[in-house]
Amino acid sequence: MSTLHRSEIAGVGHYVPDRVVPNADLEQLMETTDAWIQERTGIRERRWFEEGKDTTANMGANAARKALEMAGLQPDDVQLIVFATLSPDYLFPGSGVLLQRELGIKAHIPAFDVRNQCSGFIYALSMADQFIKTGMYETALVVGSEIHSSGLDKSTRGRAVSVIFGDGAGAVLLRRSTDENRGILSTHLHSQGEFAEELITREPGSNRDNRVQVVLDKPEDMYPYMNGQQVFKHAVTRFPEVIKEALDQNGYQAQDIDMLIPHQANLRITQYVGQKLGLSEDKVFSNIQRYGNTTAASVPIALSEAVQEGRIKRGDLVCLAAFGSGFTWASALVKW
Repeated sequence: MSTLHRSEIAGVGHYVPDRVVPNADLEQLMETTDAWIQERTGIRERRWFEEGKDTTANMGANAARKALEMAGLQPDDVQLIVFATLSPDYLFPGSGVLLQRELGIKAHIPAFDVRNQCSGFIYALSMADQFIKTGMYETALVVGSEIHSSGLDKSTRGRAVSVIFGDGAGAVLLRRSTDENRGILSTHLHSQGEFAEELITREPGSNRDNRVQVVLDKPEDMYPYMNGQQVFKHAVTRFPEVIKEALDQNGYQAQDIDMLIPHQANLRITQYVGQKLGLSEDKVFSNIQRYGNTTAASVPIALSEAVQEGRIKRGDLVCLAAFGSGFTWASALVKW
């Protein structure tokens, strides 16, 4: 009978564009106010990409290089790439192979994309973890990277969604652990497709006789739509559920968590989840105030910042959790 291995997070890194967009800038584009945005989301500013400089793949590569450096590895040491994004550089091929090219990896390693939106990074992390557990690979690069700003309706019509999202990338380097006391303890993935249209970008859909003409006739359907009340209602239920699932499977209680890294969807959701679990504010990481919702990049950016700030140390119990379009939700429990 084969032995299952454990994977550990050996390196983390993140990258955000230089362009800072405070709420005051959005007041010039649409009918909104800084106070309105902060009250409903907690966001003060976000980053938007710079055309000609930033792409989904090269932002991911910038984050990946930092993760590799922390792990003491070179790009050619990577045996697998899993790239989470809803905003790939091209409709096809995926950004995973573009990341391989950006990093100059010559070996013919597998690289694939995961499209699970806000839960995408944890889904991607879980997939990479399975490959390492079974012994197929010893190292894996997991990246979440997004450019939202080029696909937002920046008029008053789209303000409920457009004020929320930002651009950025985060990455982790997974490798087989030689320490039985470290690593990813478990991952938990869920979906509920009956709510697929509650958070959606409908076009360009492939099930159209002429998808180009559909977009020309109704370009507003290329912008994301969100039923905010439905998303909030389900998020505040699923977040605590999937965190508790991870804790229960591994014999822990909520008070054992040293750091919770939730998807940065909305500061009100994050605060509710922390209170529901009885966690103090210093045990729940939030950076949505500065970056907005970066979807698949959200969790790895937050994780990287938490490590960078010294808020996660060796031996800590770290929980990652996310909820988003699909609906999908996920968690991962990590012994740091």
